[in-house]
Amino acid sequence: MKKHIWLLFVVGLFFGFVLSKKIDSISRKEIRAAQNLLNLDFSKAEIETMISYLENNRKGYDSMRTYNLENDVTPAVSFDPYPLDLTISPSNGHHDWVINESVKLPDNSDEIAFLSIQELAGLLKSNKLTSLELTEIYLQRIKKYDAQLLAFITITEELAIRQAKKADEEISKGFYRGPLHGIPYGIKDLVSVKGYPTTWGSAPYKDQILDQTATVVQKLEDAGAVLLGKLVSGSLARGDVWFGGKTKNPWDLNQGATGSSAGSGSATSAGLVAFSIGTETLGSIVSPSTRCGVTGLRPTFGGVSRTGVMTLSWSMDKVGPICRSAVDCAVVYDFIRGKDGTDRSVQDASFEYGKQTALKDLRIGYLAASFSSDSLGNNIHNQRTLNEFKALGIEPLTVKLPEDYPFEVFDIILRAEAGAFFDQLVLSGKHSEMVEQHKGSRANSLRQSRFIPAVEYLQANRHRRLLIEETHQILKEFDVIICPTFGGRQMLITNLTGHPALSLPNGFDNKGRPTSITLIGNYFEEAKLIALAEAFQNQHSYHSNIPKGFE
Repeated sequence: MKKHIWLLFVVGLFFGFVLSKKIDSISRKEIRAAQNLLNLDFSKAEIETMISYLENNRKGYDSMRTYNLENDVTPAVSFDPYPLDLTISPSNGHHDWVINESVKLPDNSDEIAFLSIQELAGLLKSNKLTSLELTEIYLQRIKKYDAQLLAFITITEELAIRQAKKADEEISKGFYRGPLHGIPYGIKDLVSVKGYPTTWGSAPYKDQILDQTATVVQKLEDAGAVLLGKLVSGSLARGDVWFGGKTKNPWDLNQGATGSSAGSGSATSAGLVAFSIGTETLGSIVSPSTRCGVTGLRPTFGGVSRTGVMTLSWSMDKVGPICRSAVDCAVVYDFIRGKDGTDRSVQDASFEYGKQTALKDLRIGYLAASFSSDSLGNNIHNQRTLNEFKALGIEPLTVKLPEDYPFEVFDIILRAEAGAFFDQLVLSGKHSEMVEQHKGSRANSLRQSRFIPAVEYLQANRHRRLLIEETHQILKEFDVIICPTFGGRQMLITNLTGHPALSLPNGFDNKGRPTSITLIGNYFEEAKLIALAEAFQNQHSYHSNIPKGFE
């Protein structure tokens, strides 16, 4: 009997060993199928030599997946877009903002909601309005209008009232922090705020509370700003659809706000906040700013810390303001920029807003070919806007961005990096819980990212390096380039290279929806973009329009 039991035990061990070897082994057929997926062609002999390596690699992957990685762990290979001949001027501190205390207080609270940051600052500093009163104006508007827009995920009312009361107390005692002191704003819900949900707009994370306050939130708190709430991000920074619905464009409630900074664009446009913070990887500040008729600044890569902000792409993510004017963007950018000691990408760069530079002395270019190839068909508006810029006394010269690059492949950079950050989401199967599951969804993008080879990712980045260098050589001959927002490849190129961009309203399409023009510039020269945009907005009031029904 004991002999039979021992025999069964030995047989069991044998078959267990065989089965485990079968599970761990990789067949030649599997390798042939895989190489077809990647358009490769290795011989039978060559395939034979790589089997053991592939099996060892897979064991390594399995082992690595047993080790936890926190959200703030970045790859050891850091992205450095700066050309060798670039000199970054060191930070000169905050701009000396002059507050006009002679601003008159409007009788209508709804009119107050659409005042500029500097006008609101003048009212607060002169004690014609308290931060608490202003905060309550915005909270009332949120409660009145957000059911139509779905711009907010979380309203931080108690925090806002507490911060507003603190601002009032400080201002009354003569402790004035600057133009953002007591000004209410909203933050995109990719950005963490300790004690509140940070959902990333996605169902698998709708109950997530991170024990961290992002640097950008802390900097705004230090400036005295008042946080009204967390604004919608499209699910995992894609589009305007989140687990609670679809965020709407205030100018057309049948249309989404686009994304992924959907809530930031919508809430700013509708006067639910004085300003907002968005993020961009590939259009997520510029697109909702355009759709919602507001002004959006996408800073230089490395201008603003991303500590505490969800990662979509370590080498492409940027944080920036969405406001009602270029000057408002300047104010906010001035207080959120600069190093924090944790985000290695951030540079200690200057911001020379207000430096006396006559428009006629600026070297202005324009992407001539793009003015007839806007993908949204706004060619007439774009040409009119170019003429309006010329009327300011500038003479823009024709310029072309690089053309001879494998642009079709660059998207794998974003997708591979997103796939790495959301590795556990895919491996756990929770990607299937996301609202959108179609071909163009973030869930599907993360799934197929598993099939992007590391070699191709690195090769794409080598081509990207060449693109960065050539683009820099073109742009450094100019101070500002004027271009249609959706014309040609400028949005793709400048997001890959890390150059700054400013989107500003320039009218309406034939359906009464806002359109925009974009200004692009050199690394850390946001001040020049703002100078030209400010001159334009001083002459044209496209940015001052208010969507019907939200006045």
